[in-house]
Amino acid sequence: MLRIITQQADVRSELQRICDRTHDEQVLHKEATVREVLQAVKRQGDRAVLHYTAEFDHQILKSEELRVKGSEIDVAYQQISQELLEAIRLASRQIEAFHRQRVPKSWVHFGDDEVVLGKRYTPVDRAGIYVPGSRTAYPSTVLMSAIPAKVAGVGRLLMVTPPGVGKMIHPAVLVAAQEVGVQEIYRVGGAQAIAALAYGTKTIPKVDVIAGPGNIYVTLAKKLVYGTVGIDSLAGPSSEVLIIADETANPVHVAADMLAQAEQDPMAAAILLTTDPALAKNVQVAVERQLVDHPRLTLTEKALAHYGLIVIVESLPAAAELCNEFAPEHLELEVEDPWALLPLIRHAGAIFMGYSTPEAVGDYVAGPNNSLPTSGASRYTSVLGVETFLKNSSIIQYTPTALKKVTDAINALAAAEGLPSHADSVRRRVQKEENNEE
Repeated sequence: MLRIITQQADVRSELQRICDRTHDEQVLHKEATVREVLQAVKRQGDRAVLHYTAEFDHQILKSEELRVKGSEIDVAYQQISQELLEAIRLASRQIEAFHRQRVPKSWVHFGDDEVVLGKRYTPVDRAGIYVPGSRTAYPSTVLMSAIPAKVAGVGRLLMVTPPGVGKMIHPAVLVAAQEVGVQEIYRVGGAQAIAALAYGTKTIPKVDVIAGPGNIYVTLAKKLVYGTVGIDSLAGPSSEVLIIADETANPVHVAADMLAQAEQDPMAAAILLTTDPALAKNVQVAVERQLVDHPRLTLTEKALAHYGLIVIVESLPAAAELCNEFAPEHLELEVEDPWALLPLIRHAGAIFMGYSTPEAVGDYVAGPNNSLPTSGASRYTSVLGVETFLKNSSIIQYTPTALKKVTDAINALAAAEGLPSHADSVRRRVQKEENNEE
C-alpha cells in the first residue's frame, strides 16, 4: 500500500532517497559496462554496434539492416489507425506552434563610437534523437525531440531506437518520425546507439547533439560522451511527479495522476504533498482501487512500493519548500489557487496548474516539451527545446576611436595576467592609427 508519512523528520530523508534512486552503487556499477560499450563502438564501429544489439536486445542484425527502409515506413502507415494518425498530427501542430514562439533571435546593438555588439544563433549541422522502446512505443518522444530540432533549422536529423521482436520498430514510432521530418532512422538502442551517434560508424553518422530520454545505460552513455557531442540533459532513466494538493482536490484524480507516473517504469516516483489528512487517506484508497486489474500491475506496484509516497504537510508554503528541495521533473498544483502558489516554486521541470491539467496533457498535446530534467536536475538545467539545437556566437566590432578609449584598461588587465602580446595587439593598432593621423 502507498505509504503516508506525517513525521517531518522522515520526510526529507525519504525525498532525498527517492531523488538519489538513480545514483546508488548498483547504478554506478553499470558505468563500467557503458564505458566498455563506448570504447568498443569507437574502435570497431558497426561490428560493435551489431554485437551489443545481439547481446542486449537479442536481435541479430546485419549492417545493411541497421537503417530502416522507406518501404517499412510505408507499411507502418497501413498498420496504425486513422485515429492515431490524426492524434500524431494534432500533437505535432501543437508542439511546433509552441516551440516557434520562443526561437531565439540574433541581434546586434550599435553603441557609442560605432561599437557593434551582438549575438548570432545558428543550428547544429546534425542532431540525433534517441527514442526508447524496451517496454512500449513512444511516438510522443519522437515528436518532442524532433520538432524542436526541426524548428531550430537542423540540416540533418537522425533517430535511433531499439529493435523489438523480429527486428521490428513500432509503426507509430515510424509514422511519427516521418510526420516530423526525421531523415534517417536506425534500429539500434542502448549505450551502443549513443556511442554510434557520438563517434560515428560506417553506417551511422556522427552528430553534434544527442537528445531524448532513455534507460540508465543510455543516460550514463550520454553523460560520458558529453564533450565529444552536446546533449540535451540527463533526462531519465526514470520519471517522477510531485503533486501538491489541498482539501479541494479530487482524490480519484490525484490517484490517477500518481498511477500515470508509476506505470511507466519500476523506478518511477509518484509523490503527493497535501495539507489535508482526509485527502491523503482517500488517495491511498483510490490508488488501491484503480490498481485492480491494471494491465501493468506488477511494474506499477513495484514503483509505488519503492518510490511512492504521500506526505502530510502543515501548509502549502511548506509543501512548496519541500518541492524546491526535491526539484521534480513534473509538478502538479491541484490546489484552489495555483497561481498564488506558483511564485513560491523555484525548481520544477514542468508545472501543471489546476484541477484540469493532468501531466498527460503535457506528455502528449499541450506543446511544451516532455523531455525534462529528472532526479533533482531541474535545480540547474531546463527542458529540451529549440535552444538545445542552437549555438550562439558573439559579434564584436570596434572602431579605431573606440579601441583607443579602452587601451589603458586592456593594458592594465593584460599586465595583471602576464600577457604582454594582448596589450601589444592593441598598442600597435592605436599607434598605426595615430601615425596615419599625422
